[in-house]
Amino acid sequence: MTARRVTGATGALAVVVGLAACGSGDSTVSKTPEASTPAALSPAATPSPTAEAAPPPAPAPTEPPAPDPCAVNLTAPAIAKAVSDLPRDPRSQQGWSPEPIAGNYNECAPLSAVIIRANTNADNPNTRAVLFHLGKYIPSGVPDTFGFNGIDTSQSTGDTIALKYSSGIGLDSVVKFHWNGNGVELIANTPG
Repeated sequence: MTARRVTGATGALAVVVGLAACGSGDSTVSKTPEASTPAALSPAATPSPTAEAAPPPAPAPTEPPAPDPCAVNLTAPAIAKAVSDLPRDPRSQQGWSPEPIAGNYNECAPLSAVIIRANTNADNPNTRAVLFHLGKYIPSGVPDTFGFNGIDTSQSTGDTIALKYSSGIGLDSVVKFHWNGNGVELIANTPG
């Protein structure tokens, strides 16, 4: 039995001596090879410590985008100019309000229109359509456009405008005008 104790004590002593021989420099971490970096990295490929620490540059101030000339614009100066050139309303003898009550004016359409009303305080002021070709007022050669009070956009295209008269009591009608390449012509008169 004593032989076993000596062997056991000797084995324990060997373990203690073995553990003492392992110092902090013998860890598996220190024996693991470090990752190698290629020696031929160019200076441009190596990020500089100041570039990483610097915040990204502030975005440059941008100007708002220019308005789309082909979008509907009921505040275009061409509308006010055209309205100022119109003869007075024959019923009230008043001028016309430059603020359209309806319209699809744009500078790119072969035919577009705005609906304006007489500049009066009357309950039912006279209305009319003002037609434009590529954003320019068409002063003559246009069929009568008095009395229209809306635009039927479902029947209007780039070269055709569907002007609408709504009486409010079910007697609505639509009249289509078309740009034929040289001028405006009436092409249809249909119930609304």
